[in-house]
Amino acid sequence: MSDKFGKLKALVVEDSKVAIRAITGYLEEIGVQPMIAETGSAAVELYRKERPDIILLDIILPDIDGYEVAKQVRKLQGKDDWTAIIFLSVMSKDDDLARGIQAGGDDYLMKPVGRVVLQAKVAAMYRLVRMQRALVKLTEQLNEANQELHRISLIDGLTGIANRRLFDETLVREWRRCARLQKPISIVMLDVDFFKKYNDKYGHQAGDECLKTIAKQVASAVPRASDLAARYGGEEFVLILSETDEEGARRVANRIRQMVVGLKMVHEDSQHGYITLSCGVSSVLPGEELSVDKLVKSADNALYLAKKHGRNAVAYLNYGQGD
Repeated sequence: MSDKFGKLKALVVEDSKVAIRAITGYLEEIGVQPMIAETGSAAVELYRKERPDIILLDIILPDIDGYEVAKQVRKLQGKDDWTAIIFLSVMSKDDDLARGIQAGGDDYLMKPVGRVVLQAKVAAMYRLVRMQRALVKLTEQLNEANQELHRISLIDGLTGIANRRLFDETLVREWRRCARLQKPISIVMLDVDFFKKYNDKYGHQAGDECLKTIAKQVASAVPRASDLAARYGGEEFVLILSETDEEGARRVANRIRQMVVGLKMVHEDSQHGYITLSCGVSSVLPGEELSVDKLVKSADNALYLAKKHGRNAVAYLNYGQGD
């Protein structure tokens, strides 16, 4: 007996004892494990439990016909368990063949079934089953790879937090959500004070480590799923605080500023002696005549104000101020 088909299982749906004996014998000769159902309903139930690779399906059965069995089997199938269906019938009209294909069949065998033809059909269907399942697996791998690439494209390579692209996407989404809910949204812009001097004195590697450390502090301040901490560019970071008003945004900005001061990262060329942050805050209740860009601009102008007033500070501007 050949075992080239490994653990291939074939469901034989047939109510003739003679036909069952012949077909199962042909299958066993080539190493295929046969399962038997003598009614359509039994076939559907057996398929549900065993998920065979191939179904050899008689059209005329004691209860429901083979066409209905094929339809029910196709409804039960998932994307990764496709089964080949070969109809068995004494009917040879083109309409019968077309109906079988429409019901979900893949091939057709005239009864009585001969050994050579049946074994050849099973071998051909086995190749199709393997190809289809390999394709499903490859598709899943590609989907996973695409998802990972998309995730990477939204993450800042240095700090590991969200990048500018994800910030832009999230801000538009959260702006619309807050507009529907009639809730405020706030932006906090943060900038590392005298960072160029830090890089010049301690080197770019130390500068990178400084940004990574600050990014962790910034990200830890936004635990809500609707909020976002991102690297805006260079030594600038930004927060989206959904459903947060001016008071709440100021509080978050001050907490981050204090956390960074508490790290006591030495910066001899800063007037404060340590790495510090300047923060600009702006808030608004979104509306149709208002714009996301103007909110970001207001926060950026507030950041400029914080730097102008001595750095290591939090400044606030109303939406649209400083234009």
